[in-house]
Amino acid sequence: MAELNTGGKAQPKVDLTAMVDLAFLLITFFMLTTSLSKPHAMDVNMPDKDKENKDDNLDVADNRTLTLVLGKNNKLAWYHGLLDNPIDGPTVTGYGKEGIRPVLLEKLKQVQQSTGKGLIVVIRPSEVSTYRNLVDILDEMKIVNATQYMIGDIGSADTELLKRDGIY
Repeated sequence: MAELNTGGKAQPKVDLTAMVDLAFLLITFFMLTTSLSKPHAMDVNMPDKDKENKDDNLDVADNRTLTLVLGKNNKLAWYHGLLDNPIDGPTVTGYGKEGIRPVLLEKLKQVQQSTGKGLIVVIRPSEVSTYRNLVDILDEMKIVNATQYMIGDIGSADTELLKRDGIY
């Protein structure tokens, strides 16, 4: 109990033991009941590295693939189908709702209607693209609900495309 001694010529003093105990109890309570923020991570499934079993490779129709080649200055080139015989593109655009998002939404809808299957997006970052560009395009995949996408290696033909369009 707190005690105040006022008798005699001695100085009055207050016992603060109970207040210190209460402070530590409150600190302990709030430390145990507070939830710390969890880091936000994006799940990316990586392909199997089994090079021996070639039977596991699936051939995908050209009309189901959309390739995004990431360049410099926050620009990317996209084409639908194969680069040497594209169905649509190649076209240079930016990121976000004014850039690649309308293209992704249109192609997702178009491929679903024509084939009955989903669009497969191949993302190929170049040496001149930034890590932020890769994160931005992965965010776009989540925004448009693209369920099938992969990060692939860039080839010399894709590099030539970026050089031709001035974003390499």
